Amino acid sequence: MSTPLKEEKVFKDPVHKYIYVQDQTIWDLINTKEFQRLRRIRRLGTCFLTFHGAEHSRFSHSLGVYEITRKIISQFERNQYEDWPREERSLCLCAASLHDVGHGPFSHSIEKTFGTHHESWSCQIVLGDTEVNRVLREVAPDFPQKVAGVIAKTYSREIVVSLVSSQLDADRMDYLLRDAYFTGVNYGTFDLERILRVLRPYQGHIVVKDSGMHAVEDYLMSRYQMYWQVYFHPVTRSADIVLHKIFERAKLLYEEGYPFRFMIHPLHRLFRRELTVNDYYLLDEAFMQTVLMQWTFEEDRILADLCSRFLQRRLFKFITLDRLDAGLLERLRLVMQGLGWDPSFYMEIDFPSDLSYDVYRPGEQDEKLPILLLDSKDNLTEISRKSEIVRSISGIHMGKYHLYYPQESPLKQLSPELRKLFFSE
Repeated sequence: MSTPLKEEKVFKDPVHKYIYVQDQTIWDLINTKEFQRLRRIRRLGTCFLTFHGAEHSRFSHSLGVYEITRKIISQFERNQYEDWPREERSLCLCAASLHDVGHGPFSHSIEKTFGTHHESWSCQIVLGDTEVNRVLREVAPDFPQKVAGVIAKTYSREIVVSLVSSQLDADRMDYLLRDAYFTGVNYGTFDLERILRVLRPYQGHIVVKDSGMHAVEDYLMSRYQMYWQVYFHPVTRSADIVLHKIFERAKLLYEEGYPFRFMIHPLHRLFRRELTVNDYYLLDEAFMQTVLMQWTFEEDRILADLCSRFLQRRLFKFITLDRLDAGLLERLRLVMQGLGWDPSFYMEIDFPSDLSYDVYRPGEQDEKLPILLLDSKDNLTEISRKSEIVRSISGIHMGKYHLYYPQESPLKQLSPELRKLFFSE
């Protein structure tokens, strides 16, 4: 059991106004080097190249997730709900604080190239020879394993996991509000305080009092809008593609034995997929920005050019495809290659999709826990059965095919007839 602080610590926060730290364990975790590293990791990756205010960090987001979790638990304890396991309070707060501790620089671009996953790294940091692990072991010898279980969604109590990872969790609620605030859009706003008031612990689940259904509808619509207006913005997708191409090119060159002018520890281990937890600690966005800057001086023309494009925001343009035609794409690749542009690194098809809300179907294995409504007779109903709005946004939503390419490439020079036949601007 974590001991209370003699005097609570307070963080001023633009989203929650104040974040209150009342437990010694949480305060000690915040002051570990692994948690402080999150100050150097942006929450929204390359989104700052589209929305210039999107410079907020994983550190501030993690504090926000902690604060929402603390508010939920405090509400449960104030109302003395019998179905809330009070002994799990510290576990929930620690897991909420540490859920993103394994995120890398530009997170998903690196994950895609090198086959890493931030949740796996979060668990390794929690369980490894780290300052985080030492703080957690002061609570109990097996406490790090419990925290890692919550992060990995393998912990035995659903009610604990769902606070941190579900379709209505503290993580999503904070990042929607925080991302909307820093990108300057209104899509992600919803009534957080109302949702917190209608949450209930019931029979091992986190459920919603049915009078709060409309607040949850608003939350789910906010998530839907944020994905299609912010997270899937074509310029952000272009930046992600260029960054992914950089890492793919560097990885290929490394495997071919190319003599890099600039290759600093722990890049060798990254390319060999031999990173240790201590190596991973060194990978932050300041480090990777330095690497990209130095790679602009490499003799490999493609790597140097891609790095310059990313750093100077000369991103790929895109054309919307009315349909995906394999024959056309092959012709375009041949045109690009014939004129000196390697299509493997200067051409990409993107097709974003998102599952705004996953309707629960009995018998299916799915890690996404459903949102359950609790009525006055203590009956539970999955929300899409009562809400037409939720039904309308349930299922996979798909965007359009976008063909990305450098503006000065030959694709820009396609004949009007060919563009009219296959593309819509």
